[in-house]
Amino acid sequence: MTDRYAVIGNPIGHSKSPLIHGTFAKSTGQDLEYIAIEGPLDGFTAAVAAFRTGGGYGMNVTAPFKLQAFELATDRLPRAQLARAANCLKFECDRILADNFDGVGLVNDIERNLGATLAGKRVLLMGAGGAARGALLPFLEQHPAGLVIVNRTVAKAYALAAEVDANDGVVGCGYQDLGDQRFDIVVNATSASLKGELPPISPGVFGDNALAYELVYGKGLTPFLRLARNAGVKRLADGVGMLVEQAAEAFTWWRGVRPDTRAMIDKLTVPLV
Repeated sequence: MTDRYAVIGNPIGHSKSPLIHGTFAKSTGQDLEYIAIEGPLDGFTAAVAAFRTGGGYGMNVTAPFKLQAFELATDRLPRAQLARAANCLKFECDRILADNFDGVGLVNDIERNLGATLAGKRVLLMGAGGAARGALLPFLEQHPAGLVIVNRTVAKAYALAAEVDANDGVVGCGYQDLGDQRFDIVVNATSASLKGELPPISPGVFGDNALAYELVYGKGLTPFLRLARNAGVKRLADGVGMLVEQAAEAFTWWRGVRPDTRAMIDKLTVPLV
């Protein structure tokens, strides 16, 4: 019998998840069906229950349901606990397991696909919302030399930094507090690029041979990436690799086999021009 999986969100028509997981299943010889479900804004729990009753084994979760998925879970893994959000669910009997693969997908893309190393590097994480929360623990597991969280609402940056061990070298601040600090890896985890906007970041934050990483994908050269390019940064990336890598983590969690990601990343990549 074919195992059933799904992605749930609202809206969901733009989702690449059915394509990605369908390709993963074919390449790994897995017998599964993967569909997209547009969950009612006031009916997430009911939609999940209906999918489970129909024989569903697991779900990816996208906006705006990641917080609700976290609350619905009976078992929350550490990455989901820190993010206080879940982007993946697995159903086992009467249990709902929740994890968050956004951050580990980001780390995998940076290190495996882009050839950058987080260990011993200075990292600037822009934003203190769900995307930044999801990235924080996987980043720290790579032992960077320091990690600065910068946010327009400074209190949120302080609060997020305070949630991890002070010995990890995480600092929260406002944009005006960055001064002349320079970083090896600068990640834009804000929603500014979705609106065609640029956070109040100085081009001076990019260190020599820096990597500028934009979590938004498929938008070409966003204002953040354009700033980095104009500042002389040669290594630019958007979030398409993160998208595929987090999907691969979910697939591995569900099926016990890890798919190759390179061909799918190449297929979905939009030139940064």
